[in-house]
Amino acid sequence: MLYTIALLLCCLFIVLYMRRKKEKQTMSQALAGIYSVLLNEHIRYYQLLNDKEKARFETLVNEFLQYVRIEGIGTEVTDLDKVYIAASAVVPIFGFPDWKYRNLTNVILYPDTFDHNFQFEGDERNILGMVGSGYMNGQMLLSRAALIKAFSSSSGSEHTAIHEFIHLLDMSDGATDGVLENLMRHEYAVPWLKMMHKEMRCIEKGRSDINPYALTNEAEFLAVTSEYFFQKPEKFKQHHPEMYAQMSRIFGQTPPETES
Repeated sequence: MLYTIALLLCCLFIVLYMRRKKEKQTMSQALAGIYSVLLNEHIRYYQLLNDKEKARFETLVNEFLQYVRIEGIGTEVTDLDKVYIAASAVVPIFGFPDWKYRNLTNVILYPDTFDHNFQFEGDERNILGMVGSGYMNGQMLLSRAALIKAFSSSSGSEHTAIHEFIHLLDMSDGATDGVLENLMRHEYAVPWLKMMHKEMRCIEKGRSDINPYALTNEAEFLAVTSEYFFQKPEKFKQHHPEMYAQMSRIFGQTPPETES
């Protein structure tokens, strides 16, 4: 009798487990379908890919959203917000399909700019995004307003989310120094550093269209120029052909282009 009851309970457990697993798979497939539609409607980089590349981009977006939690503070997180963030994460590493952001667990979305105390109200709010350190290690903070603007037609060469994901890539080798040692081949490092410092001198003299914020340090130079490289690849290639070629080698890709 006890054996029969135990067997029935075991069968019931298996049935419930398989039903739950199927429900999760169905939900995951439904979300993947929603994300695919949103990518096609809103992500220009994705729109310019061929069908095979689009499928790989979708896979990377879905994987990212499975291992990184996105939460809002003072704002509701929509499916489009998730797609914006995931696409921003995938774009820089699209040339490295096996890459995972192992130094990221959470993305925290604020409604607008915030201050160094993570407050989004008051007069000292000037931060669009940042990667956490110390007790905030593994977390990224983003302004939702800046995130949305980056994907609008008026975005220019700035893209806050890509900027912050470049910082994560830079940090992954243990040194935030503007050199992606975990991604770039060793022989690219020295030419990149020379190119970086040469362009910094041009910015100082007002002879460059790169945002002067790039002068802050080498890490910010990499993040700022990467925004430009991925946001306006045609313009970047025209104005900075040598740097464009070097960054294409570093990131293992040439961003899809369209007429300006």
